[in-house]
Amino acid sequence: MLGVVGALSAQAFMFLLGNFRKIVLVHFAGYHAPGLPHEGHVLKQIIGIHSIWLIPIVTTVGGLLSGILVYSLAPEAEGHGTDTVIKAFHRTGGFIRARVAPIKMIASVLTIGSGGSAGREGPTALISSGFASIYATLAKRSESERRLLLLVGMAAGLSAIFRSPIGTAIFAIEVLYGDMEFEAGALFYVMLGSVVAYVINGLFVGWEPLFLVPADLGIRGASAYIWFVILGVLSGLIAILLPVVFYRTRDTFHKLRIPPHFKPAIGGLGVGLIAIFLPQVLGGGYGWIQEAIDGSLGIELLILLAFAKIIALSLTVSSGGSGGVFAPSLYVGAMLGGALAQVFDQPPAAFAIIGMAAVFAGAARVPVAAMLMVTEMTGGYHLLAPAALAVMISYLVQRTISGGFQYKSLYEAQVDSRAQSPAHYVEHVQAAMSLLNERKIALPSDINHLDLYSILASGIPLDLPDGKQLNIGVLKKESPWVGKPFNPSYLDKYKNEIEIIAVLRKGHVIFPTTDSILTAGEQMLIVSSPQTWEWLKEHIVPFSSLNSKN
Repeated sequence: MLGVVGALSAQAFMFLLGNFRKIVLVHFAGYHAPGLPHEGHVLKQIIGIHSIWLIPIVTTVGGLLSGILVYSLAPEAEGHGTDTVIKAFHRTGGFIRARVAPIKMIASVLTIGSGGSAGREGPTALISSGFASIYATLAKRSESERRLLLLVGMAAGLSAIFRSPIGTAIFAIEVLYGDMEFEAGALFYVMLGSVVAYVINGLFVGWEPLFLVPADLGIRGASAYIWFVILGVLSGLIAILLPVVFYRTRDTFHKLRIPPHFKPAIGGLGVGLIAIFLPQVLGGGYGWIQEAIDGSLGIELLILLAFAKIIALSLTVSSGGSGGVFAPSLYVGAMLGGALAQVFDQPPAAFAIIGMAAVFAGAARVPVAAMLMVTEMTGGYHLLAPAALAVMISYLVQRTISGGFQYKSLYEAQVDSRAQSPAHYVEHVQAAMSLLNERKIALPSDINHLDLYSILASGIPLDLPDGKQLNIGVLKKESPWVGKPFNPSYLDKYKNEIEIIAVLRKGHVIFPTTDSILTAGEQMLIVSSPQTWEWLKEHIVPFSSLNSKN
């Protein structure tokens, strides 16, 4: 059912977006961007006699209308919708207010249709996930099922937009975490929803990939892989820059002492002024990606557009406008790849396609999904090997260098692993209860399993019969224990009063030994006296503190 809903919501969104764009940008402003042939458009840019001056007016008014709508009725619908879905999965039990889906659809049509530099995938992800949340409420589904349905809805909407059933299914379970971790238990269901959406969407638009790719990509011999290594390194560096610029721009807009309703208008004005000189930054830019694949753009323009698109995207979405970050990231990668193809005197299509995958893989920390989505969107399946090389290099470069940065990913709501996700705290509490039973810790006779479950989940210390307490805490980043083997001598004079029962690491239970290396963020089940627990707080964040923040 959600597969059908995802396809139909994507078609409804595309219908509204296409008609609004025709009215505002084409007929009023006289600007027509090149479009994808497989979507019924032509690769031709048309600029009217007054377009240069009308485009900034259109982008400003579009941002203004979107801002007023969103911040008056559903502030959580602002920005790029995929991040809202990720946050809902981790933080709100998969709940999205019923009004968010329709408001997101209209706000995104206003933003992107007026020329805002954003993609259509983020809004579709939130729209279809919003309908999944509505269904979960009406059907009175459990919290775990609601989260699962949320992911199914997201995968279905994205599959219809990108015509990428396998890649979007992987994306839905990979984008939740910043580390190489997946919500694997949901894979069967998101794959089913994704494939159904792809088939239903195909009845409307066909099953051809979005982009046209030449049959012969011109990759000859192992020497070509040297250039893909360089492409991967440069893509990783761009992938570091993208989130930093995006969220620094957002922070700047947050500091403006004006109502948030008007900030998207300022962002829209900024994009319109850039478009006076570079109209190629308007909208999602799919037609310009095709131009880069075809090798129709000069090297100077390709380099200029790669950086201009980052700025235009940040002005549009970071100001509070409604749109996605996936398509602009592909755009940046295509321009980078196209430029390098000319520098290395290589075929442009292969480099543009692999650049798309490599930049997004690093910036969003979704290497497997990015690789599969881009190959499905282009039909370039024989590029999987060089794409895998560039993608993994980009991902490693991005993760290694951005580790100390404040903004590490385009999706701020990501958590590093399942162990950091509130969605899985229940599993960890269940593991803790099992450990207590196995280790035969003496518990008060008046505490039953339900009480113990509630106490551990809340983080409240549980008094034990022998004068000690049972606590759960998370190892601090600044603790000197981090990065060192577990050694009871760390406990100093209190080592006889403290027992570390177990460490919950990335969803797995570990009994610490002298060979165990401790890492920041690990959850630890500890028995100690009240006095030693106060001393342990120098190294451990109590679970209760984490819950209060969440």
